[in-house]
Amino acid sequence: MAKPVETDFDLSAFLPYMLNLAAEAASAGFQAAYRDRYGMLRTEWRVMFHLARFGEMTATDIGRRARIHKTKISRAVRALEEKRFLIRSPSAKDRRVETLSLSRAGVEAFHAVAAIASAYDAALWAQFAPEDEAALRRCLAALATPGDEPPPPGVGD
Repeated sequence: MAKPVETDFDLSAFLPYMLNLAAEAASAGFQAAYRDRYGMLRTEWRVMFHLARFGEMTATDIGRRARIHKTKISRAVRALEEKRFLIRSPSAKDRRVETLSLSRAGVEAFHAVAAIASAYDAALWAQFAPEDEAALRRCLAALATPGDEPPPPGVGD
């Protein structure tokens, strides 16, 4: 058996690693809401959220806004279409591009999962004192927002 490598580097204190662990732990309970009820994966939920939040979009727009690779977007779009949650429409400007939107069933599913998400989010934030919540929101927004973009709505207000 190989011996551990001696190093001063502490992975457990490495911010990207800590953020990933926190994200996985924080989202684990919520995953059941969309997975068990609708058979959706995380990327499908994120695509659905963006279409609900911003209306008609192209897959490229969703990928850019959500920072999701185009291959994952493509799979999610196909899966949402198979579930009849999504409608593809040819773009009037460019035949190579499709505009995506939620179907009526997609909107209904979104509202159901969004209600669960709101309650889940409130329970997560309830673990923190108000000043800690505000500080965490500011820190996460600073990490998630490139320097030339304004922070997301509600952050830093």
